[in-house]
Amino acid sequence: MIVSRTPLRISFFGGGTDYPGWSKVHGGAVLSATIDKYCYLTVRRLPPFFAHKNRIVYRQIETTTTTDEIIHPTVRAVLQHLDLHGMEIHHDADIPARSGMGTSSAFTVGLLNACHALTGTRVTKSALASTAITLEQDVLKETVGSQDQVAAAFGGLNHIRFPAGENAAYFSVEPVPLRAGRLDELHRHLLLFFTGISRTASEVADTFVPELAKGRILDASAASVATGLEILTGRGPIEVFGEVLDNAWTKKRMLSAAVSTPEIDRLYAAGRAAGAIGGKLLGAGGGGFLLIFARPEDHNAIRAALGLLHVPFRFESDGSRIMVYDP
Repeated sequence: MIVSRTPLRISFFGGGTDYPGWSKVHGGAVLSATIDKYCYLTVRRLPPFFAHKNRIVYRQIETTTTTDEIIHPTVRAVLQHLDLHGMEIHHDADIPARSGMGTSSAFTVGLLNACHALTGTRVTKSALASTAITLEQDVLKETVGSQDQVAAAFGGLNHIRFPAGENAAYFSVEPVPLRAGRLDELHRHLLLFFTGISRTASEVADTFVPELAKGRILDASAASVATGLEILTGRGPIEVFGEVLDNAWTKKRMLSAAVSTPEIDRLYAAGRAAGAIGGKLLGAGGGGFLLIFARPEDHNAIRAALGLLHVPFRFESDGSRIMVYDP
């Protein structure tokens, strides 16, 4: 039996520039961090005593006689890619799916990691991320970017870049060097709330991704990455980071009417009135988790004003790991 643990992520700046429709032409970059909320995958060989040959347990339970019959697209794609048969796979997570925190890509990376471990194959973080990107974008034809797979595989606070003209599965990862105490200072200014609104990221992305190759609609998103890095690695007040978040969220809402909703706009305005400096919906938008940046002394007032489920978290730096190895 193998158990993998793969972190979910918070994306601060650069969202959208990691979609191949943009990055292959203009290049892309994001600033993101993984947190201590995880996707767990348990994988083992199914004993040969059952009528079914595969058993997949997630929000539903599948039993099939062949890999091709598996309904879950990612499970089917990963098992076909690795030519694995006769499998039992269980999925558990700290955060619900369709929440804007990279849950689907964490699932893909974690399943690849666990299945490789089951076969006794050592795989690098780069290979995990690249394979996950290829499966999601090229095999499953999902409208997804490339940052979530990289964040899930590597972990940590990173500046991730996607060079123009390259395959979407090519990237570079540079950990962000912060002076002592700066990461804790950033953490103390962040609040994470669950809106309770579920949405499929690819459906939201479909409303603006086809237009990415036209014009320079993500230039501001790309520029915010450099600004965010300068603030974090500098010695100026951390509050400016929140102002850049607010500006970036305002511009992102212009991409499509599906990025936000009247209810999300109301919640964000309530947070701002209670003292929030900035914030954003995580992921493509439309729902999921709301990240708020505010001075610590204003946190209680913001929690009361929003009335949402507050989700405490810490940053993590491990990336996808094998927690149980008993092949």
